[in-house]
Amino acid sequence: MDGVTAVTRRTMLRAGALLGLAGLVGPGLGRPLRAQAQGNLSSLGPEESVDATMKRLFGSRPIRDGASLIKMELPLIAENGAVVPISVEIDVPMTPQSYVKSIYIISDKNRRPLNARFSLTPAMGQASIGTNLRLGESTDVRAVAEMSDGTLLMTKREVKVTVGGCGG
Repeated sequence: MDGVTAVTRRTMLRAGALLGLAGLVGPGLGRPLRAQAQGNLSSLGPEESVDATMKRLFGSRPIRDGASLIKMELPLIAENGAVVPISVEIDVPMTPQSYVKSIYIISDKNRRPLNARFSLTPAMGQASIGTNLRLGESTDVRAVAEMSDGTLLMTKREVKVTVGGCGG
């Protein structure tokens, strides 16, 4: 028996015990640690006001009335603020020279007023979006369209919420 090592019963039992122990301990080694709380959610105030949000997003650029071009559909009375459907359509041609670059949905009384931002390209052919909002209370909802040349158009509408969706 040159160069061949005999495997004894004791060696096999030791190897089996080590594999079993590795199977029990191994999965716990790579597990992430439990996250620690950083505060009390009920004590959080508004993250920023709607004016601060508008200034952060658009700076001092003038915002024109876009009611004639922007068609915004959402219910006048939302029975459940957790799910408020909204659709926005802007009636402008989507050409490479002039198109709707972004559509912003802003809810004035939400803790975080910016609900959504949609980026568009001329290849879309039509400036139209649809989504669901979460509103905590009755508020004005704004749709702001940013054109490719930097022009801003806005329309807004009040929605009355009967059951709050953001803790209201």
